[in-house]
Amino acid sequence: MLKWILFALLSTNLLALEISMDSAKDNFTRYSSLHLSDKKEFVCQEMKDDFLVVTEIICAFSKRPSQEIKKLQNDFFKVDTFIQKDTFFITIKPFYKIKLTADIFDLSKENSVYAADVVKSNSWIILGYRDKLPLINNRKRPDISLNLPFYMDKDKLPYVGSLDIKGNPVHIKKVGDVKDYLKVKKYYKEKKYELCMDVADDILQGYPNTLFKAELIYYKIKLYAKLKDYDNVISNAKDFFKDYSASDNIPEVLALVAQAYAEVGINIDADYFFDRLFSEHPNSVFTQWGYIYKGEMLEASGGTSEALKFYKKALYGTSDIDVAATAAFNIANLRQSKSVSDATKYVDKILKAKPSYFGEKYKESKTMMYLFKEEEAYDTAANIAKALLDSIDPTYDDYEILLSERALWLAETKNKLIALEALNKYLKQFPDGDYLDKVQSAKDALFFETSELNTTAKLAEYDKLIEEYPNDSIGNRAIYEKAKLMLASGMDIQVLDFKDDIFDLDAETYADKDEIIKDAAVGVMKNSLKNKECNEVLIVSREYNITLSDEWDDDLYECAMKGGDYQLSKSTCSRNLKSDDLEQRKKWLYRYIKVDFATGNYSDVIDASKDLIALIEDDKNSKYIDVYRYIFDTYNRLEKKDEMIQAMSKIEQQFGLDSKDIERYISVMSIGSEQNDDNIVIDYGKKVMDIQERTNGTAQSPYVEFTLYQSYINKENYTQALEVISALDKIDLSKSERARQKYFKGATLDKLWRNDEANKAYQEAIDADADSAWAKLALSAQEI
Repeated sequence: MLKWILFALLSTNLLALEISMDSAKDNFTRYSSLHLSDKKEFVCQEMKDDFLVVTEIICAFSKRPSQEIKKLQNDFFKVDTFIQKDTFFITIKPFYKIKLTADIFDLSKENSVYAADVVKSNSWIILGYRDKLPLINNRKRPDISLNLPFYMDKDKLPYVGSLDIKGNPVHIKKVGDVKDYLKVKKYYKEKKYELCMDVADDILQGYPNTLFKAELIYYKIKLYAKLKDYDNVISNAKDFFKDYSASDNIPEVLALVAQAYAEVGINIDADYFFDRLFSEHPNSVFTQWGYIYKGEMLEASGGTSEALKFYKKALYGTSDIDVAATAAFNIANLRQSKSVSDATKYVDKILKAKPSYFGEKYKESKTMMYLFKEEEAYDTAANIAKALLDSIDPTYDDYEILLSERALWLAETKNKLIALEALNKYLKQFPDGDYLDKVQSAKDALFFETSELNTTAKLAEYDKLIEEYPNDSIGNRAIYEKAKLMLASGMDIQVLDFKDDIFDLDAETYADKDEIIKDAAVGVMKNSLKNKECNEVLIVSREYNITLSDEWDDDLYECAMKGGDYQLSKSTCSRNLKSDDLEQRKKWLYRYIKVDFATGNYSDVIDASKDLIALIEDDKNSKYIDVYRYIFDTYNRLEKKDEMIQAMSKIEQQFGLDSKDIERYISVMSIGSEQNDDNIVIDYGKKVMDIQERTNGTAQSPYVEFTLYQSYINKENYTQALEVISALDKIDLSKSERARQKYFKGATLDKLWRNDEANKAYQEAIDADADSAWAKLALSAQEI
């Protein structure tokens, strides 16, 4: 058995074009139909994908309608329009499945039907369904089948029209009240209440004995209730009860007159009609409405607890969606100030059953929505905002603010992904909107609330956001927050590894991004200084141009010198040369000298050394006494021989005969040798030999002995010469050097008339290296 339950009807009439949308059930399964008709034939065509599934239906009209068609949508399809090259198009997109059929037969006028594959028609029907096509047995025809008309003449039954109570035909003359009565019903459905009232009054005045009088008075009672003219509700209801007490509309009129008495404050009379309604019509849907009206009366007089009982009685005793939505709304409104969670429960019932109810109670719903927001029930406030948005379009004044507020409220909840979708929707629809800054800020902060998660977990969250939202303000904010968290957690090296992503952030939005990187570089540099990781110190210093506080200058100087970064060393010294602390000034002046000496800046070494010597010359235990050696070495490199000799005397005064200075003594000996100054050679040669003797060293041998020997010979001091050359007897020499030493020894013994010893020395020279020039000289000396 086919059952139709009509629960929604939407009709649009634009001159010749008519569009109607219906919903119904076939064998308890919901479906929807869309009927398009026009005076002129028009084309409709199914668009199919590769699997022959209909994805869209497009209808084309030669002329555009005289007024704009708003978008239509229900649970099965969405209807939209567009104009292209002066052709008006209607598109129907299904949410599930869809079927297009040409409506070319009028069964009230034609006797036959057949399967007609037409391209154009004045009327098309589109069915939207989930799985099985309703009403129609859609069997595929074989290609060889015949398409023959189906005649129904033999199935027609005799028709005599309307019958009276005795079974006789009733002859009704067509009059204007029939047409006007249909207008009343039409205008009421369209909520054109004042126009509907005018037509009803015109009918009653023009046709006082009309067959539709009871219906018209009934409609007037409903109209007065809608227009809140309660006095007229009461007066017309009295007439209705008197004249039409057997009408099926009595329960509704009882409910409306009881409500009217309650609204005008006559509660006793209201209770009388409520009692009649509840006792005489316990199973009527209007009794359930009566529960709501009585609850509203009780609530207005302060009886909130009793009102709540009646609201709940209506809610839990009805199967009518409108009754349930109204009852739940009133309960939520009543409980909102007492228990937000309880009120939210009833709002959720409405949202689940009939979210459009909030649009029907637009003003009251907005008030409720803001109260939920004030109580920080952001989820509920946002859900009501969505229901209100669904009831309007972007042309409404409230649309932008509702869209922004819903997004901002969702951002306060745990539904971050839904909030992000709402925030992005506002940003897309209103790129220059009044609430742009608030929405953008909320989006940027969406996933970054403080939580109990540890650092590792937070960093993992940020990495996930960076991966999921690249090139988006959320991903950028995650980069920024990750950098800050790592910096705060002492993960300075990781911040520097992350620096390219930080650099790419917008400088206006993240004004401190460079500071984060610099702070991380400072942290790395300090930690590296503590751990004496000088190579890392120098790399960071060069790349980030870091200047640390004075407390790090000592470590920084040492690392710079160790790594050969003399520019950093010198700059570190320079900023301390004018220190008010004399000891600090001495230290940094000494270090400045070392840097200049290492870099060959000898003129600065000399000037700075003189300044330092002036500061320490009275301090025999100064830590910077090495400055005398630096100034000597500087003169040595500049080949300033006289200054070297003077500087050497200062070194000797400060350090005595120190093995550290043996090379410097040798240098002065060399000057004496070059200048044929035997006194200098003898003076410093003896000192070198003394140092070597004390330290058991031979590093300067045999140079020092040969040079000193020659100066003694020059001065004809053969005894000292013999002593010096004989000192080499205990030192390992090469064959050639040994031959030379023995020859010198023999020659010196000859001068001292110790011929036997001399010949022995000559023979030792020959034995040491017979092929050397010294052996040949020794052989000649023996022959003489």
